[in-house]
Amino acid sequence: MVDVNKAVLARLKSKDKLFEVLVDCDKALDFRKGLCKIEDVLAADQIFKDHRLSEKASEHDLKAVFGTIETLKVAAEIIKKGEVQLTTEHRKRLLDEKRKQIVNMIHRNAINPQTGHVHPPQRIEAAISDARVKIDEFKDAEDQIQNIIKAISGILPIKIETRTLDIIIPAQFAVKSFHILKTHGKIISEQWKTDGSLLASLEIPAGLQEDLENELNKVSHGNVEIRITSKR
Repeated sequence: MVDVNKAVLARLKSKDKLFEVLVDCDKALDFRKGLCKIEDVLAADQIFKDHRLSEKASEHDLKAVFGTIETLKVAAEIIKKGEVQLTTEHRKRLLDEKRKQIVNMIHRNAINPQTGHVHPPQRIEAAISDARVKIDEFKDAEDQIQNIIKAISGILPIKIETRTLDIIIPAQFAVKSFHILKTHGKIISEQWKTDGSLLASLEIPAGLQEDLENELNKVSHGNVEIRITSKR
């Protein structure tokens, strides 16, 4: 069991009734992601109607709302579907992590349409701050990207772009380079020549092209040909 003195409340309101359970904040969020067991989350083996008043939920209400009176099953539903209280420190940590994730995604997928190059992460983060963009620490980064790019577009020239590249790699570097292609984008087609060289068509976020070129040139000592065939 979790230390009660360090626990927070998870709450769920359903059918006009409130249910509360004491949980470890970090472990409750991990449980939502399937990273731990419900037994590791709880600080008390009880479901409350009002924890502040030490009022337990009745078996009748538990059965009516959850279809069971088993504490672990009920607690799991409360944590999954309800609200977990966050400490100020924990909320700040989640927000910082989400911000970094969003900045990294924009850096990987967006470019400056005026130059065709990526914006440095520091510039993206500064634009988010200057535009006073509100980031939701609980919402998936992917679901926030479009609105954030729209918000910062008045500060930074920026757009999401996907490119298709034709890449020719000499035989002596082809096998090692093939792994680099797979980790940077989606291989649309591959053609292995009789001499062992590789012609590949790769779909890639525009922001990753520079990194891809650097890695391929490092492996092949600059003996690789890359041509952009389409942008969208």
